[in-house]
Amino acid sequence: MPGKDSLVFRPAVKHRSKGTLAHVPSMNDLVRQHTALSETDLEWLHLLVSEWQLLSDLSFADLVLWIPTLDGSRYVSVAQMRPNTGPTSYQNDMVGHLVPRGRRPLLDAALDEGRIVREGDPEWREEVPVRVESIPVRREGRVLGVIARNTNLLTVRTPSRLELTYLQSASDLAQMIAVGAFPFPGQQVDMDASPRVGDGLIRLDAEGTVQYASPNALSAYHRLGLASDLVGQHLGQITAELAPSRGPVDEALVTMASGYAPREFEVEGSGGVIQLRAIPLKPKGTRIGSLVLLRDVTELRRRERELITKDATIREIHHRVKNNLQTVAALLRLQARRMDSAPAREALNEAVRRVGSIAIVHETLSQNLDERVEFDEIADRVLAMVAEIAPGKVTCRRSGRFGILDAEVATPLSMVLTEVLQNALEHAFAPGEQGTVDVSAVRGGSRSDTRLLITVQDDGRGLPEGFDPQSTGNLGLQIVRALVEGELGGAFDMVPAPERGTRVVLDIPVSAAK
Repeated sequence: MPGKDSLVFRPAVKHRSKGTLAHVPSMNDLVRQHTALSETDLEWLHLLVSEWQLLSDLSFADLVLWIPTLDGSRYVSVAQMRPNTGPTSYQNDMVGHLVPRGRRPLLDAALDEGRIVREGDPEWREEVPVRVESIPVRREGRVLGVIARNTNLLTVRTPSRLELTYLQSASDLAQMIAVGAFPFPGQQVDMDASPRVGDGLIRLDAEGTVQYASPNALSAYHRLGLASDLVGQHLGQITAELAPSRGPVDEALVTMASGYAPREFEVEGSGGVIQLRAIPLKPKGTRIGSLVLLRDVTELRRRERELITKDATIREIHHRVKNNLQTVAALLRLQARRMDSAPAREALNEAVRRVGSIAIVHETLSQNLDERVEFDEIADRVLAMVAEIAPGKVTCRRSGRFGILDAEVATPLSMVLTEVLQNALEHAFAPGEQGTVDVSAVRGGSRSDTRLLITVQDDGRGLPEGFDPQSTGNLGLQIVRALVEGELGGAFDMVPAPERGTRVVLDIPVSAAK
């Protein structure tokens, strides 16, 4: 049967033209557009919403946050949360709906009287009975709005000990919200990284003694090495005993695990690692106990350590490859000095520069945490290395940005850049002749943001008549064609510059710019 909501709610969303999706406003948009709340009030609501998955899961209920509008005649729903522990009461999104004041007496009573209101019979929504409760949201003595807690009663049964603990803890948290004691200022939690209710829950009394431990929580402590039950034991002391220590018991660990303050921490025992989050419960201003959420992160930390070890190993390999390449370059340079033939000596020097360009990439990779490099630094070092063959005669300059490239692109590209620059310096200018070589890089271009367009242009003597870069050329140009077209999957061209000299154009596909 239809419920009251079908007569009351009107969406406050902005609709676009037919055939497009409607714009769903954010909490910031709704609060600033419809209410009189300040920016600090809005920050408090964000802090609440970052935490209220906890309340939703403990309550087995949907939560909708209602804020009175600027003129006080209506409420606007600015946020919504569904439980992970039970069925939802709302199939549709409620954010952006407006309800007139007076149509929902529980909202009015909670806002006006500043208390949790549970009176009234269940509402029926699409043949589903729903119990509705209203929790005032208080900050610094002022009620900012009301949380409507909606519980689907279709699957109600006799609750287990775990469910009773959940519901009691939810009641305590709701009371803390009503008096402005929750959430905790300055304690914004990353819910994606923090333990959730279903991961494991322990309820402590005011002394830190375990009153209840969920099966998942008990399993986590067994993983640490606990051989007995948790109930009746002092959680701080037992946790400190299970954690390896090299001296006196860690008093800070005892305090944190006893739930005296809102804290997140990890404990590593002989058999595993558990992540804990302590939440003091102060429904009436005095701490009556604590909730401790926890999860077993043993496997997660093991994988993280493996990745750290793997990264360190890869960086060490790159470092050793760089050292070996530098050794090879040094041997080739030594051999070149002993050569009587000038062409042979120049061939060995070219090989030195080719090996050196690869070594530069491996040196850069040895300093990174992933297989990606900032290629601008590599390009500048290649420019400086190649310019040594014509000191004081030709100036090499770079403009634009290569950006971050994958290692499988950076290594062949460094060789290509070396060969193109080396070819320009050797063949574009006569001995002692002045000139410039400009290297420009454009990430994106007219095609897409996944291409790198590189132009190397000199103002030298230009190309010889009848020169075809696709079929003729020295060993260096053959290497360029093979690497650009074969390994990089790009395009290479060599044409006369508009005014004077030669222009080399490289068009290479790369990963999307970061």
